[in-house]
Amino acid sequence: MGLIIAADNLHVLNPVVAQALDTLDPQPLQELARRLEQAGANLMDINPGFLPPRRHDRMAFMVDAVQQVTNLRLILDSPDARVLARGLAAAHQPPILNACTLEEEKLREILPLAAQHKTDLVLLLLDARSFPAATLEGKIALALELRQHALAAGLTDAQLIYDPVLPNLTWPDAWPQLGAVVKTVRLLHGGELWGEPARTMAGLSNLRSGLRQTYPAQLDEAALGVLAGAGLQIALVDVLQPSLRDTVNLIRQMS
Repeated sequence: MGLIIAADNLHVLNPVVAQALDTLDPQPLQELARRLEQAGANLMDINPGFLPPRRHDRMAFMVDAVQQVTNLRLILDSPDARVLARGLAAAHQPPILNACTLEEEKLREILPLAAQHKTDLVLLLLDARSFPAATLEGKIALALELRQHALAAGLTDAQLIYDPVLPNLTWPDAWPQLGAVVKTVRLLHGGELWGEPARTMAGLSNLRSGLRQTYPAQLDEAALGVLAGAGLQIALVDVLQPSLRDTVNLIRQMS
């Protein structure tokens, strides 16, 4: 298939999704899911945002609603293992869990959950304080440490997906960090670290979050082209952005 596109539109910051979660109305979610599949999504990221305990069922609600209209594989996106567990219980096919970092709570709770359910797992390259590394060397060190924890928990290399964390362009060192992300993807894809290629994922929306009026959409397209050239496997993007869809089609034709 080449580059795999995961839709990031089913997110609580989307007013349509937020309203549906408040009213427990599945129809807006289902209409959006149909549009995302028609637009070329291969995966759908389900992100209900931060949920207090009394609203943990919102993840299962989203999973149930979307599964009624599409058979695309889901990515369950939450920092809370209890919320991920709700989604896992509702999923018809094994989803991808997003994500585990070096934070102690996530290592303790999310790794066993992924191992128990034999799911793929995104390893988000953030340290124990939930900070990204600024350099290639730092990102690779995080990848190696997270991999060690995941393998010790019973996961296999085939289940792991590495997200080097694209910077937001407000960060003072954003451009060097973007370069470090590209180099990290290239090293992981090349199989130079442990003898076989590793899967990678990147969330393009991180770059221009809060900066849509400052930076044009072409920046997302350029970043996607460079990352795809480095071997990125999964791009988490707004699939309803027409110019980005055109870029994806061009990348696939040239791959």
